[in-house]
Amino acid sequence: MATLSFRNVKKTYAGDIPVIHGIDMDVADGEFVVIVGPSGCGKSTLMRMVAGLETVTSGEIQIDGKTVNNLEPAERDIAMVFQNYALYPHMSVYQNMAYGLKIRKMSKDEIRSRVEAAAQILELGALLERRPRQLSGGQRQRVAMGRAIVREPKVFLFDEPLSNLDAKLRVAMRLELLKLHRRLGTTSLYVTHDQVEAMTLAHRMIVMNKGVPEQIGTPMEVFERPASTFVASFIGSPPMNLIAVDVQGDGTVKTSDGLELAIAPNSVPRAVRGRSVIMGMRPEHVVLNAPGLRIEVEMVETLGSEQLVHGRCGKAEVVVRCATRQLQESVIKAGDQIDIGADGRHPLHWFEVDTSRRVEGT
Repeated sequence: MATLSFRNVKKTYAGDIPVIHGIDMDVADGEFVVIVGPSGCGKSTLMRMVAGLETVTSGEIQIDGKTVNNLEPAERDIAMVFQNYALYPHMSVYQNMAYGLKIRKMSKDEIRSRVEAAAQILELGALLERRPRQLSGGQRQRVAMGRAIVREPKVFLFDEPLSNLDAKLRVAMRLELLKLHRRLGTTSLYVTHDQVEAMTLAHRMIVMNKGVPEQIGTPMEVFERPASTFVASFIGSPPMNLIAVDVQGDGTVKTSDGLELAIAPNSVPRAVRGRSVIMGMRPEHVVLNAPGLRIEVEMVETLGSEQLVHGRCGKAEVVVRCATRQLQESVIKAGDQIDIGADGRHPLHWFEVDTSRRVEGT
């Protein structure tokens, strides 16, 4: 196991096209860090720089305190699990898992010992003689992870390893990854565009946006105190409701198109009074038939035990997440005008209009 450090790491293409704008972070020994963000945000590029598959334009990447910028991938003592599994189709499961060790000229006894140990951890013992085409998607992914485990590397790198699996299997494999990390305790860097994966797997997460780390923190830190409107809208399902408002000096809140909101002045921090800001409310922290906002219902989405009420307050789109029973008792349908408000147990969120960053002091 090892530490992993980023020291103002930047990446540009063609000399002047920045794709990573500078990352400073220390990953502790045994920590599981998830890089999350939309397609094209630079998360896979960052991981490929750690792996040695992309050059670092400036800054340093260190593994166990040693700068690895100029080391070949084979010299970095890392193991990578890819999105497409990257298994050799003509080799058996055993041969796929053993191949990297064979290249390193390990003894046959050591190779067999490591492969059998990894196969036991991943429940692949009965599949060692099969070829990849004879395996399901989940089994292939476990073989890819087994091939990484037998290396006994300092750092595991996972590049969207579950994205090719169906929804039910992804949930099962997330649990397997958690148990695997708890058992091995190897420092891990995991790339995904799925915020649910990020929230469930990460000790800490890096939320990336256009090559910029918008926020680094634990899943609950990122969820409860998003550093920007981008983080607020990306982390959480459904995303946070964001409404442009004008706050008066006495705490009165109006939408940007002039609708006054029934929000208690004592819930409006002094840092936003007398300013135009963006107000945020999580859909699950909003209640029906409470003073706050009057919305026109556009659609009710049923998800089994819960329902999502989609509506509009002036120009702003708003979503309320509530229990199905609660909604059935209220008999809400498209076209209705209803009042919704904050539940009072969770604070409102406030962001700068020009920078989209969280207002200091809120």
